[in-house]
Amino acid sequence: MSKSKGDNIFVVAKYRPEINQILNIDLPCSDVYQSHGLEIHMRKRKHFKCIPYLKNISEIIENPDYVGLNPSEKNSVELVKAYDINILVAVKLDIKNDYLYVASMYSLSKSKLERRIKGKRLKKFK
Repeated sequence: MSKSKGDNIFVVAKYRPEINQILNIDLPCSDVYQSHGLEIHMRKRKHFKCIPYLKNISEIIENPDYVGLNPSEKNSVELVKAYDINILVAVKLDIKNDYLYVASMYSLSKSKLERRIKGKRLKKFK
């Protein structure tokens, strides 16, 4: 995925500087892009529960309930919004092309959400 392939990606949200402050990181506070292939990726990974929430992706990124870091993914954040199910949007920095993009979406069970909050992997977004 490259920023120069404008017909393959599009802007879905603006990354908020408050996320960097809460997580003590330094990702660029810029547009977040989504690939037209995200839904296909989610179907391949069997993330079927998340597909109805693709329409909410801007809201999840711009106003999450929780924010966190995946310890095994550098230059990325996890943004969680509680609906009737908990939806996690993984946003990563494409180092080579210097832009943020939606890498995937997952559903989180209530118990997994609570464990991540208790373990301080996720923090409340104010």
